[in-house]
Amino acid sequence: MTTQLPRPAAGEYAQFYAGYIAEMPDGDLLVALERQGEETFSLLSALPEQRGHHRYAPGKWSIKDIACHLADAERVFAYRALRFARGDASPLAGFDENEYVRAAGAEARPLVELAAELHDVRRSTVALLRGLPPGAAERRGTANGAGISVRALAWVIAGHERHHIRVLHERYLTG
Repeated sequence: MTTQLPRPAAGEYAQFYAGYIAEMPDGDLLVALERQGEETFSLLSALPEQRGHHRYAPGKWSIKDIACHLADAERVFAYRALRFARGDASPLAGFDENEYVRAAGAEARPLVELAAELHDVRRSTVALLRGLPPGAAERRGTANGAGISVRALAWVIAGHERHHIRVLHERYLTG
């Protein structure tokens, strides 16, 4: 099935996602997604449990919140990719990531469990993308009022995680 997911053209996604797509270097996205999943799991599962509650400023998400947000957002993006890849043209609603974080209860869960869940979600996403039939990556749909291709969603998933892991290193794990 699908072996390559080339970088999407600018017309395949809303400008809002351009930063996430730009986060990723050129190359084999599926390999990058697998590697990224392993690296993120290693990073999060190695942190001491108490560190999971750390917030770099009042009102900001904790490390546990970020881990849960990454899993939730990836599920949403992968669901959109599944729907569009299967030819479903029904417009899909957006989601409020802050409300999802508030409702998730990540603070009550062990950080290593959140890391494992995110890792499982990533493995599922990679399996979905690897199994796309020819032409499915170019299919498009509408989510949150904007058009986007399946291929662009895959790049958004990778870039979104890369963005949050960079912020984690810069604001949570320094000093």
